Amino acid sequence: MGSEVKEAPIRVLVTGGSGLVGKAIEHVVQREGGKLEGEEWIFLSSKDANLVDAGQTRAVFEKYRPTHVIHLAAKVGGLYLHMRQNLQFLRDNIKINDNVLQTAHEFGVTKVVSCLSSCIFPDETTYPINETMIHDGPPHDSNFGYSHAKRMIDVQNRAYYRQYGRCYTAVIPTNVFGPYDNFNIENGHVLSALINKTHKAKKEGTPLNVCGSGTPRRQFIYSLDLGRLIIWALRKYKEIDPIIMSVGEEDEVSIKEAVEMIVAALDFKGTIFDTTLSDGQLKKTANNAKLRRYLPDFPFTPLKEAIRMTCDWFVENYDIART
Repeated sequence: MGSEVKEAPIRVLVTGGSGLVGKAIEHVVQREGGKLEGEEWIFLSSKDANLVDAGQTRAVFEKYRPTHVIHLAAKVGGLYLHMRQNLQFLRDNIKINDNVLQTAHEFGVTKVVSCLSSCIFPDETTYPINETMIHDGPPHDSNFGYSHAKRMIDVQNRAYYRQYGRCYTAVIPTNVFGPYDNFNIENGHVLSALINKTHKAKKEGTPLNVCGSGTPRRQFIYSLDLGRLIIWALRKYKEIDPIIMSVGEEDEVSIKEAVEMIVAALDFKGTIFDTTLSDGQLKKTANNAKLRRYLPDFPFTPLKEAIRMTCDWFVENYDIART
């Protein structure tokens, strides 16, 4: 009888592991049986390494010697912070991404799945947007620094594949929300900032002032759904070209509709839309047909239910939530 060939251990390093998506992946791995036998999962936070720094990035790869990487770490913020600090978002994210991808290459990492953003797509385009349209024109001016830095991950992935045959790819989620998000009212993403703002208004007995008209439309994806999909991509998705991870076009809602779901979940009355403030990008509808070709039956959590669960988590975990 021939001797059995032992498979090498799989060590998955998750950058940005303490953030919204990292915590969702950790939940799926540790509580939903997402971890396979022989796998080791390491979830990095900014306390473990400042990935803007090449030396610290190398040290953390030296320490853990990953075979696979899920790259989530980024300098992120809400609409108004992006508008004020486009240069900083550009420079820091270019450094983070280059450090992670190049160090992964130098350490012979088998596969990297990076996380992009739907904001990278051209501002002036036709809808729905799909994976082939990323570089067709400039992104929305409000967050051009962050968007261009994220686009460069796709460029680098293609270059690592052409020059070295590396299987480095990327996923493009639409607007993500869920437990462990940044709920900061000024700098958080729209749904989580609104959850905190509504909770605060209810506690203080004041009206809820929503920035903008509520007209913009978005596709929201619950963080645990995204966590499950990214783990699938790490194991099964073989393309270098990115893949949109989103609910379908039919599930797109206006900010006003999302606000109505939040105030219902938190049992709040009294909302005012401040139309003197910017709405940002009015529409960025994404086509998830490519994802559905691979996973036709993937069950997305209904938005109303996901918002209710996120509101419940925020209220129950207010003391540890990022506010």
